Amino acid sequence: MLARFPALLLPLVSWGMDWPQYHGPFGDKSSSHAIPAHSHPWLNEKPIWKIETPLGFSSFSTDGRLAFTLVAEEDEDGLLREACLAIELATGERVWKHWLGLANYGHGGGNAGTNNNSGGDGPRSTPSIRKGKVWIYDSNMNLHCLAATTGERLWKIDVISDYEGRNITWKNASSPLLFEDLVLVGGGGPEQTFLAFDQESGQSIWKSGDEKATHSTPALAVLHGRVQAIFLCQSGLVSLDPRDGKELWRQSFPFKVSSAATPVTFENFVFCSAGYGVGSGVYEIEVENGVFVSKEVWRKRNELMAHWSTPLCHNGYLYGMFGFKEYGAAPLQCIELKTGEIIWSKEGYGPGNLILAGKTLLALTDDGQLVTVAPTPDAYLEFNRRRALSGKCWSTPIVANGFALARSTKEAVCFKLPRLHALP
Repeated sequence: MLARFPALLLPLVSWGMDWPQYHGPFGDKSSSHAIPAHSHPWLNEKPIWKIETPLGFSSFSTDGRLAFTLVAEEDEDGLLREACLAIELATGERVWKHWLGLANYGHGGGNAGTNNNSGGDGPRSTPSIRKGKVWIYDSNMNLHCLAATTGERLWKIDVISDYEGRNITWKNASSPLLFEDLVLVGGGGPEQTFLAFDQESGQSIWKSGDEKATHSTPALAVLHGRVQAIFLCQSGLVSLDPRDGKELWRQSFPFKVSSAATPVTFENFVFCSAGYGVGSGVYEIEVENGVFVSKEVWRKRNELMAHWSTPLCHNGYLYGMFGFKEYGAAPLQCIELKTGEIIWSKEGYGPGNLILAGKTLLALTDDGQLVTVAPTPDAYLEFNRRRALSGKCWSTPIVANGFALARSTKEAVCFKLPRLHALP
């Protein structure tokens, strides 16, 4: 697994068995630690804990003994506010709660569609953790830095007031991207859309670009030996050098209402997708006369729409939940990345999410079922399945420190894995 990543990404890999930020230690929804599939029916055993996690689609991140996620609860004045929770991994007990801004999303999000998993309010971004600090980019575009053990605020930046930020319909859903000693976010105004801050102090390191943000979290990748931060903006893909914010290349891609899935990279190819009829595409990034250029490989309009369910790429094949507003029905599919050909398809997943843990896909359906599947293009091979959660499940399950965690708009569940080891 480590051989896939050059030395430029070793600071991420060194975080070990933790799941330190959205999309995991490698930023590609994978972990180098295996979970049992057919060899041990761990999903049939009783979870070690189940707790309330009201509202929102935030996923979990971990730092040692603690897991972090965002919820929305009423404060002491009866106002609905976003909050960051620190939870003891082994017990599910709340260690601390840090109040954030008001949970007021508007635009018809609401809690409509209780019976079909459509709609829902609450925070959509996921905390990022490193070296005892937690970074949160809330729905009101405030970037917070907290102490991981206590929840004490270390610094805060209001992107809207300080950087002429422009929030979007349903408000911010992107998560902070960590690189070396920087934390990167988007959403600022003209000439400062893309922002990088020092992780320790919150000092501005660089700002660049004049783009309109989406709900998509940026991806960190290495293309042609060059580390890059790739943002899916309303104009399309924009790649930056994360050290100084200079643009490396761009690729136009349509925007309608919301783009929420993160770009996916494999070798020198980039996949992106959006709902509302936009569809998907793959672009090859080449270097011509020392300059990065993007060239379309294939484009499918109104097809292979990963609305917010970012797929993952394994051995040149995309595995993900593709569909638009197909609640409870959207299929888990295997797609050949370089051609866009559907290799196999299994209905009934809805817009949930999945990860790769060693040699096993761990999927969470939108109605709360955890499923283990083989990551192979040969055929759909399901190992185990269990209904684990009530509520809407649009967040991503994780594997960290010997535990498997997942959550919904109502509750979170944790299973103790019987075996967890690094791949040879």
